[in-house]
Amino acid sequence: MRSIKTAYVLLIYVLLYLPIGVLILYSFNASKFSTEWKGFTLMWYEKLSSNDGLIEAALHSLNIALFSSLLATLIGTLGAVALFRHRFLGKKFLESMVYILIVSPEIVMGISLLMLFSAAQMPMGFWTLLIAHITLCVPFVIVTVASRLANFDQSVIEAAKDLGAEEFTLFYKVVLPMIAPSVIAGFLLSFTLSLDDVIISFFVTGPGYEILPLKIYSMVRVGVKPEINALCTIMFVLTIFVVLLSQYLLKEKR
Repeated sequence: MRSIKTAYVLLIYVLLYLPIGVLILYSFNASKFSTEWKGFTLMWYEKLSSNDGLIEAALHSLNIALFSSLLATLIGTLGAVALFRHRFLGKKFLESMVYILIVSPEIVMGISLLMLFSAAQMPMGFWTLLIAHITLCVPFVIVTVASRLANFDQSVIEAAKDLGAEEFTLFYKVVLPMIAPSVIAGFLLSFTLSLDDVIISFFVTGPGYEILPLKIYSMVRVGVKPEINALCTIMFVLTIFVVLLSQYLLKEKR
């Protein structure tokens, strides 16, 4: 029975990662056509480095991901601490709204943000993308930090208050160092979500500020080029690294 379960789990992982493995393999294929294998090469990575359009889109994506992750981490951390430490009217409702934002379809958020920006007559570009990605990432930061605060020792806060610590000192000197791993994990998770987002970005971006996922989406409509395989491989490796790092930081220290 155990061997059947193991085989079933392995089959699931094969189905999930085999297409990605094929993509990575053909990013090193010397043939321009993905259906043929003509030998190992790094030519497509070299061509990718000279593709100004893709590099510009990648820099735009990194800028949006970095700034949105920093701001989302700041807002989400303060929000999680406020929900943990204070009791106020509507607290349960706010906590429920956080989880609703996480499970709601991205297309709903994308259309609603598009309507908001259109009503505010904001030009689509960097600022609309930044606001949209912050909105996407904040709930994930709150949940990540809240999971750490759930096991927080309240007696530490009481001891700090007895020693005369004010609210800012209490947060900066006591709470923040103890939840730092979850804050870093929330930042890394936000960075990954922002870097990979397509659906929300599709609704809130403009023609003057193109980001990498949408650039790739527009390119694959006319066929998958080897440069795209190389670029997707780099993005996949970067995403795996960030996710593994965030999971490592989330582990409880014994």
